[in-house]
Amino acid sequence: MITIAIAGKPNSGKSTFFKASTLADVAIAAYPFTTIAPNQGIAYVKVKCPCKEEKVQQATRAESCGNCIAGFRFVPVELLDIAGLVRGAHEGRGLGNEFLDELRRAEAIIQVVDASGGTDADGNIVEIGSHDPVEDLAFFETELNLWVYGLIKRNWRKLERKAELEGTKIERLLAEQLAGVGVTEEQIKMAILASDLSDRSNFKLWTDEDLKELARHMLKKSKKMVIAANKVDIAPEENVRNLNAQSEGKEGTLVIPCSAEAELALRTAAKNKLIAYVPGEGGFETLQELTEQQKRGLERIRALMQTYGGTGVQDIINRVVFDLLDYVVAYPVEDEHKFTDSAGRILPDAFLLKRGSTARDLAFAVHSDIGKGFLFAIDARTKLRLGEKYALKPQDIIKVVYSSR
Repeated sequence: MITIAIAGKPNSGKSTFFKASTLADVAIAAYPFTTIAPNQGIAYVKVKCPCKEEKVQQATRAESCGNCIAGFRFVPVELLDIAGLVRGAHEGRGLGNEFLDELRRAEAIIQVVDASGGTDADGNIVEIGSHDPVEDLAFFETELNLWVYGLIKRNWRKLERKAELEGTKIERLLAEQLAGVGVTEEQIKMAILASDLSDRSNFKLWTDEDLKELARHMLKKSKKMVIAANKVDIAPEENVRNLNAQSEGKEGTLVIPCSAEAELALRTAAKNKLIAYVPGEGGFETLQELTEQQKRGLERIRALMQTYGGTGVQDIINRVVFDLLDYVVAYPVEDEHKFTDSAGRILPDAFLLKRGSTARDLAFAVHSDIGKGFLFAIDARTKLRLGEKYALKPQDIIKVVYSSR
């Protein structure tokens, strides 16, 4: 399962974002380090369900597969809510070491930033607008860069000697040292090319500043990141503009405004059947008579959704999985004519696989024995036969034919 980390300084709204995404029971309080041990939960990416397609409905004679909500399929991903990061974390300040170690597991990071400017650099409550959230972006990036730099520098002389004595390429040795961080040899090669090193061909001439630059590019290549501009409902417009300006002309920087608190309120109200709400939609429907306080709260949220097209929380999760990590959703079936499994369930499963994954990769995702016995696949929509190297497209419905020997 894809693992995504929710990170940022203390009291930026990380745990609210996590709870809004997962409805997990976690502690939320207006003071730093409410989260100490990382919270783990399941969130979902949202895609249109193929069961609403005319061809599928004609074949199944059903209006819905029973696995979707209002025509949308929700596919699980893992979220980690990590303790707040403070200045000096790479030196062990605060919960720095624990924080940084937890990031090793994540394929991507959602950096939650308090766009309201209502918390200082250490997460203490201050007057709204008195702190510049752009500073939080810079300190977060600096801490991560220095963390990776520290991992490189720790055994640099040893790596130098080993490369010289054994003739092993430095990128391979670095990959072995940084395997736990999730940095591959190929990513290190790309980072070396992207870095302004004093001499790329002779690592013995690399200075500490060169290694810091290399660490920066390693992070860019290995840890995809989106910035969640949280508390946008109470944020000064200038703060939101300044955060958005950070993404302009800066490759790989994606800033999305959101209100985790509004999303949590909507999902809680929907769970209690006060409203009908599908995560990621731009509105909701009232189902019961509400108190005046509930009405006022929901109207404020409705105004926010009209401004931004939603609360932003579901959009952020979708953008991480589909845009940054480049995954696609595919649906394996056993009966390509009825779009069902052997028990007659319509489109029973949905799998997330990296773009470029093949029909055979999907077979292995279903079960290792099916992957090993793979013969060919069938496009359930067109009934065309597909080879093992066929690259999956988003929303493919695939039957795998395999040998059980």
